[in-house]
Order: sequence, then structure tokens, then C-alpha cells
Amino acid sequence: MRPFRNPVVQSALAWTLAQWMRFCFATIRWTHENRSVAEEVWRAGGGVLCVFWHSRVGLAPASWPQGEAQPAKGLISLSADGEFFAKAVGRLGIPAVRGSSANKDKAKAAKGGSQALRDGLKQLKVGALAITPDGPRGPAKVMAEGLPLMAKMSRAPALFIGISCNPAIRLDSWDRGVVPMPFGKGAIVWDRADYPQGADMAEVIADWTARLNAVEARADAITGLKP
Repeated sequence: MRPFRNPVVQSALAWTLAQWMRFCFATIRWTHENRSVAEEVWRAGGGVLCVFWHSRVGLAPASWPQGEAQPAKGLISLSADGEFFAKAVGRLGIPAVRGSSANKDKAKAAKGGSQALRDGLKQLKVGALAITPDGPRGPAKVMAEGLPLMAKMSRAPALFIGISCNPAIRLDSWDRGVVPMPFGKGAIVWDRADYPQGADMAEVIADWTARLNAVEARADAITGLKP
């Protein structure tokens, strides 16, 4: 067993990551753009999908203010890496809904994906569900059908969140994940969409992909983070 898979080591590292994220979020100078779009959804209450690309999972908790926004859970994969991140964000007040279709075993993938869909729809009856539509294994910035399907079935609005900070560490991973550094510049940019009833799924995916790319690009432009 690799050290990272050891539950004790994993818990210790998750605690360390959570403390680092909390410290960074508190010291970053944040700029908010179109926040009124999110505030309207928060005031209305009920279900909402919080959407950001997988590369920004390390920044995402900063975009969801505890006490002002709906209680949120994050849709996180069943992998060992997912378990680690679930423990970290759980310490930041965001419990996990576990499930993923990214599994080499098709039967397990189907079971995990369907369970995640059921649990996600259950969460959307009472609060927010954070989802990375290109996760957990990519390709990066390619939206799967899970997000628009949940929006269609739940009729919950989708909040597209572009979030950035500079300076930051870019991981050597498939998504080039962003890890925050303290005392830098941060930006959170918002957009909202509702699933158009009767719309073609492919057209919705194309539109939502473009809109999510746009808010992330805008956030990066504000902070100066290089693509």
C-alpha cells in the first residue's frame, strides 16, 4: 500500500491541505464580478448547481460563503484521490456526495454514476451541489452530460463560477490544477443558466461550455494568471 492510501496519512494530509486553503483564502485580495447573480440564487434558497472546471477545485470553497449561501455538498469521485479531497473540503464545511462514472470496470462505473445521480438529485431538493463537469479524469474542459442532465431533472439553476488567483501553483496533472498561494490577487466571476425545457442536450452542452470558459477566462484576466 502506498503511503498516500494509508487512512492515517491521508487524514493528516487532508487536514494540512484544509488549513492551507483556509489561510490562503483569508489572505487573498478577492475581486467579485456579477456577484448579484449568485446573491439572487442564495436569497431564493432551494437547489442550485455550483459549476466550475476541475482545475479550480482547490479554489472553489472560497466562492461559497457559509451562512449566506445554501448548504453545499460536493460531487467527488470514488477514487483514492477523491477520498483525500473529500476529507479536505469536508473540513471546510462542504461534505461530499461520492460517485463517479470514471471507472475501468463498466459495471462499477454504472453503479457509481447512477448512485451519484440519485444522491445529487436528493441534495438539490434542499441545497447546493458542487460539480466539475469535466471531472474526475477529463478531458479537461470537456463537459459531460451529467451536469445538464441534473439541471434538466431537478430544474435547479446552474451557477457557473470562474475562479482564479495569482500567484498560484499549477500542478502537473491532466487538468493543470491550480493551488492557491497566500497574499495574492483573486477573482470570482459568476454567470447563471437554467436548462431550457425541450432543448437539445448537445446544444445546451455547447452553450454551457462556452459560458463556463468565459467566466474562467475573465477571472484569469483579472488576476493575470496565465492559461
